[in-house]
Formats: sequence, C-alpha cells, structure tokens
Amino acid sequence: MNIHEYQGKEILKSFGVAVQEGIVAETVDQAVEAAKKMKTDFNSDWVVIKAQIHAGGRGKGGGVKLAKNLDEVKERATAILGMQLVTPQTGPEGKKVNKVLVAQDVYYPGASETKEFYVSVLLNRANGRNIIMYSTEGGMDIEEVAEKTPHLIFKEEIDPKVGLQGFQARKVAFNLGLSGAAFKEMVKFVTALYKAYDSTDSSMFEINPVLKTSDDKIIAVDAKVDLDENALYRHPDYAAMRDKLEEDPTDVEASESNLNYVKLDGNVGCMVNGAGLAMATMDIIKIAGGEPANFLDVGGTANAQTVKAGFNIILKDPNVKAILINIFGGIVRCDRVAQGVIDAYKEIGNIPVPIICRLQGTNAAEAKQLIDDSGLKVYSAIALKDAANLVTEVLA
Repeated sequence: MNIHEYQGKEILKSFGVAVQEGIVAETVDQAVEAAKKMKTDFNSDWVVIKAQIHAGGRGKGGGVKLAKNLDEVKERATAILGMQLVTPQTGPEGKKVNKVLVAQDVYYPGASETKEFYVSVLLNRANGRNIIMYSTEGGMDIEEVAEKTPHLIFKEEIDPKVGLQGFQARKVAFNLGLSGAAFKEMVKFVTALYKAYDSTDSSMFEINPVLKTSDDKIIAVDAKVDLDENALYRHPDYAAMRDKLEEDPTDVEASESNLNYVKLDGNVGCMVNGAGLAMATMDIIKIAGGEPANFLDVGGTANAQTVKAGFNIILKDPNVKAILINIFGGIVRCDRVAQGVIDAYKEIGNIPVPIICRLQGTNAAEAKQLIDDSGLKVYSAIALKDAANLVTEVLA
C-alpha cells in the first residue's frame, strides 16, 4: 500500500529519523496558514509547496515549487491544487492533486555546501535479504544515475539473523564521502531508517533526496513508502492512512468485495477461484485466440454476492467481449456457484456479453445441468478444453 510523502515522514519521525518539517493543506487558505506556521515554528521564511500524489518525479511535472513569500504561496498552491499532475511514474493520464505539503526550506546558507544523497531500503527477492541501496548522486535524476553510471550505486546487504550492524551504517556514511558531524548524523539516520523499515513491515522506504544541510544535519527531504498489504492487520494505524482517491475506483471496489483484481488490456473477462487457476485460465484464453482482460480471483468460497461483484467489476471494462468463469469446486460446491451465477445474472439484468461457465469438481454435473436449464445466455462446460473452444466460438 502506497502512502503520501507527509504520511511517510510521520512514520519516519516516530522512529527518530530527522525529516523536513511540513504541514499538509487541502485548500489555498490552509496552505497560506501553514506557511505562516512554518515561519513561527521553524523560522522558515521560504517554503516549498509539494503536490501529494502516489508517484515520484513530481518536481519534473511541476508539482514542487518554491515560494518566497505569502503571495507566492497563494499563487503556487492555486496552481498545484486540482491540477492533473503528469510525471514519468503516473503515465500520460496523470493524477489529480487533492492536497499539498507546505514544507520548510532546508537549503539555507551556512558553513558548508548542501549535498543531496539517495538512500532506500528494500527486499532483495533473489536471496530473501533486505538491502540498503544508496548513492552520492541523489535528486531528480537518480534513474539516469542508475542507467548511465551504475558504479555510483552502492548496496549493503543485511543478514536477517543479526540485522543492521553498526559497521554497516558507518560504511554507508563513509561511501557517501562524509566526515565529522555529518558522518555521525548519517550513521544515526541510516540506523533509524532501517529500524523504521523493518518495524513497519514495509516493502520499500525510498528517501530521495537525503540532504546534508549547510550545518551538517542529515534529513529526509522526501519519503516514498510502500507498506506490505499482507501485514497491515498488524498495523491498523497505518492501514488508516490509505487514500482511496489515489487508487483506481475499480481496484477499490474489488478490494471492498474481497476480490483480487488486476486490469489487463484484453477482450475476455476472467472470473476464477485461486491464483494458479487464474493464471492457467489466462493462458487458455490466449491459446484459444483471445486476450485476457483481467486477473480476477474470487477466492475459495465463491457465492452469489462475490459472483455478482465480479460481474460488476468486469463489465466496467468496455473492451470485454466475453466472460469466462472457471471454478474448481474443492472447498465450494459447483452447484452452489452455478446457482450464484444464475442469481447474479438475474439480479444484474441484461448482461451484454456472452458468458462461458466452466465448473469442475464437486457436483460439476449438477452445476452444468443448472446452467443449461436456466434459459440464460450462459454457456456451460466441464472440461477446460471445451471452455476454450466456446471462447473461440463466441469471439468469432
């Protein structure tokens, strides 16, 4: 689950990570009041207006602007709030900005030059170990650094038996070229950052940039956080951070119905129980000459309500020309699923595309009889091959 920058910074602060302070605002007036508070609380004459969306590259898209006075705060907030922000990570459709973060200016002059670094913590799935990935070249062009100068990207692998060791945090600070107070601050920063990542069951913490200020403080200027949805039951306070406005409405509807749904670009809607069977179903659709329009797993206890919810979600896609229901009746009886299909069909009303219903397992024969006798525009099959042939026929 992705969260906003300001929410990520709240988590970081709770683990002792120093961050660029800020106040979230949903209106221009709130942004102006937030800027006044930045001056009062942090003596920040200038502030940064930062669009809050679930995507990186906001600066390149015009979603991060410096404001040197209250008039500029009002001007920048007016321009950013409500805009359709397009970044390299949003796709051409972009994302609407519903809130901004009014953040303190941390690039103030001082005894030494400011310096931007990149630091992230994530899982290396190849060996099941967490790694800290970092670079001296932080900022908006980190993707180009990784592509053109990969030798400037460092990695520190963490042994899960012992966790992050002190010498590893010091190694990170050393490779970043730091010394003195900045070195010590970076060691503290990396240690606290890894603790935040590990304790929150996160999939990723990406801080870009990590800033060395002119007075040798180390702070997180940005925070991109991806929480592991499978562990949210342990963190109800983090689960409450979910912003549904940032998600596709169809995905939200699917999650509220306890359906695992991923939209694809094909023409055959799929409704299946079990992830493995769903993958096999998509393969058989392609073999039959179609293209899967989605991945939709209704789970092992499919009933009329889940089937109805599945129909509603699939039918939102105008590209769907047919629907293939593929259920293996192990936990659930096939005749109950068949009745669920019939009930859902009647409740929804006219479904404009043909439905192929393949039910195999417990009471499969009874299920086929129910479908055949229903009088509805539903084609039944028991063998997967028969279902594939029906897909070919209805798409012809």
